[in-house]
Amino acid sequence: MRAAAREAIDGVLRGAVEREGGVPGVVALATDRRGDFYEGVFGVRELGGSRKMTPDTVFAIFSCTKAVTGVAVMQLVEEGEISLEHPAREYVPELAEIPVLEGFDASGEPRLRPARGEITVGQLLLHTAGFGYDLFNEDLLRYGQARGVPSVITATMDSLRTPLLFDPGERWEYGINIDWAGKVVEAVRGRRLGEVFRERIFEPSGMESTAFTMTEGMRRRRATIHQRGEDGSLTPLPDLELPQEPEQHMGGHGLYATAGDYTRFIRMILNDGAGENGRVLRPETVELMSRNGLPEGMKIKPLPGVMRQFTNDAEFFPGMPKSWGYTFMINDEDAPTGRPAGSLGWAGLANLYYWIDRRGGLGGFWATQIFPFADEVSFPAYLEFEAAIYRAAGGG
Repeated sequence: MRAAAREAIDGVLRGAVEREGGVPGVVALATDRRGDFYEGVFGVRELGGSRKMTPDTVFAIFSCTKAVTGVAVMQLVEEGEISLEHPAREYVPELAEIPVLEGFDASGEPRLRPARGEITVGQLLLHTAGFGYDLFNEDLLRYGQARGVPSVITATMDSLRTPLLFDPGERWEYGINIDWAGKVVEAVRGRRLGEVFRERIFEPSGMESTAFTMTEGMRRRRATIHQRGEDGSLTPLPDLELPQEPEQHMGGHGLYATAGDYTRFIRMILNDGAGENGRVLRPETVELMSRNGLPEGMKIKPLPGVMRQFTNDAEFFPGMPKSWGYTFMINDEDAPTGRPAGSLGWAGLANLYYWIDRRGGLGGFWATQIFPFADEVSFPAYLEFEAAIYRAAGGG
């Protein structure tokens, strides 16, 4: 990379940290099929603290976990252990008993009915099974309050006992589907999800600092999550940590990782399933994961910020049609950042973002630790970072 291009990308990160109300710290990496070709590290792990961000800083990556779970499911498909078309209750019987929420009666009690049709494994990966998140859905938030359902952040089985919002396959709704997909993996493998990940994904991919339960070394390198207030100020939340002895390994959001580990995962996808230390997936499986899996005419939708302390209204590339694969967002048209149509990407709740451009052989990861999602500083800066990477890759 030319010095001028590197300085321009550094300027995006530096600006995100140094501007008024900026992010406390950020680690951002870009990779091609051979390795990371840009690494930017600016700011501190906790606002007001002296611990600087470092390349090996550990982040709660939240929904960046989902793609890892998707890989674990697709490994089972490769081996013929499960089918995407089969009812998921064949592996997790509790899924047969989940009703559909039709609304609320005059007294505020939820109205429930049996689901018409069965949830398939594929629907769980595609977010078409009917599950949602109370973060993004008023009815689920109201249901949870009425029935005392704990947050999924608690990593308990009770947090997954929510109704469907519609019959399986009816539409796309972002939700706890991938947590249930993780339970499919556990049921078939007969092991906890973290053990499956370590043996079958992390070790062959060279990911040494990614886990549901942090080692002491990882904890010492952990960045603090911050809360942005309505006035734009940031408050550190040093005691906020995902459960470290979780009842459930949450396949939808539970991992901690370094940015470098996540670009190793991205690189594995760029290299058609070949990790640094061994093969993770077959090339044809990566190709299948990279294609739209939604029924004709169905697209993903914006995410409304229902629980404002955790998320703003959020959408990548507003106005652009976007699809969903197993388990990535797919932009159907070329994005303004330079990301070509057909690329993959998604994000994590504390303002982590990634993309995977298999056609161009490029990917990147942006890591901060801020609530709410789609932060007013971090999210736009990430998009600037991605655009700067494409300018640099094109010789600009």
